[in-house]
Amino acid sequence: MHNIRKITDDIIYLGCSDRRLCLFESAYPVKDGMSYNSYLINDEKTVLLDTVDKTCAEQFYENLNAALGERNLDYIVVQHMEPDHGALLEEVVKAHPGVKIVCTQKTVAMIKQFFNFDIDSHAVVVKEGDTLNTGRHELKFIMAPMVHWPEVMVTYDSASGILFSADAFGSFGAINGNLFDSEVNWKHDYLDEARRYYTNIVGKYGLQVQMLLKKAAELDIKMICPLHGLMIRENIDLLVEKYNRWSTYTPEEDSVMIAYSSVYGGTESAVSLLAAKLADKGVKNIKMFDVSMTHHSFVLAEAFRYSHIVFATTTYNAGIFESMECLLHSIVAHNLQNRKYVLIQNGSWAPTCGGLMRELLEKLKGTEILDDTIAIKSTLKEEQLAGVDNVVNTIVNSLGM
Repeated sequence: MHNIRKITDDIIYLGCSDRRLCLFESAYPVKDGMSYNSYLINDEKTVLLDTVDKTCAEQFYENLNAALGERNLDYIVVQHMEPDHGALLEEVVKAHPGVKIVCTQKTVAMIKQFFNFDIDSHAVVVKEGDTLNTGRHELKFIMAPMVHWPEVMVTYDSASGILFSADAFGSFGAINGNLFDSEVNWKHDYLDEARRYYTNIVGKYGLQVQMLLKKAAELDIKMICPLHGLMIRENIDLLVEKYNRWSTYTPEEDSVMIAYSSVYGGTESAVSLLAAKLADKGVKNIKMFDVSMTHHSFVLAEAFRYSHIVFATTTYNAGIFESMECLLHSIVAHNLQNRKYVLIQNGSWAPTCGGLMRELLEKLKGTEILDDTIAIKSTLKEEQLAGVDNVVNTIVNSLGM
């Protein structure tokens, strides 16, 4: 049974959600599943904007056929060739052999990597600022390389004011009936997953996101239709402001995130004391994570949010404890910049992880190590409490309190 939804009178939502999915891209936990969005412009010419993941193939085909009725498909706009959006391209071409595929030159090369059909006979290659008139609608194509693959473009429809934004402005999570941010408590229930999506999927490419934001600022955007997540029409300014912060690595919260790993409780006890002392000094909204229990994608998202970060971990096999090492490599890989750190190391006989943590973090632009003097041997001792107080005062002073 088809389940098509109207975005406007002649723009139709064809997407679907996978609520059985546990790991998006085999990497990121998605407790609320994932949506895969596709759109049809039903104008004098019919235009499909992207397909969906193969797990949703049956629903997508039913939606597309119902939306087209007796009409043929004239164009497919491929904004992003990643298989969660492009997996069904070849099957759609087989069903509509006269269709033209609007895409970048890089996309043509990628289509040849994924499929065996004759893309050259279907391709309409576009570049920055090219347009496609479909009757009432005029689509303008805007290049967005590395947001988050090199072939990506977004599409602006001047008639409706919709920005079809590819993977930009998307979110983890299935769509639960409501299509639009204005129909839910978006800031309370969806913003965190939009942040986690951005930081993990696009976070490394802040400069490229800034370039896209500058282009978007010249457009009269009335709605954003991403390839994952809800359509945004009420919170456009808020989401753009967040993207500007995230892509310039500007903290949202002037406070402290504490991420730790602890084998027998000594490190956990030390950071719990540190957190309590910070709270007693008036620091609000402190966030703590046991990184052995919380997937690194959630901790990474909060690291983008907070100005000051404490990493506390044990030495393990003369290195960094495994779950913490995974988190630190993820933070470096996603290019988090302009953060202030306190490093706490533990080791029952040879604590070495502090220097190794410092070595990793100093690869990042704007890193400032406020303190790395606390070295625990198994458990924090009474004579080290003054050192903890010094660290607390250092953080509080750095926060300008």
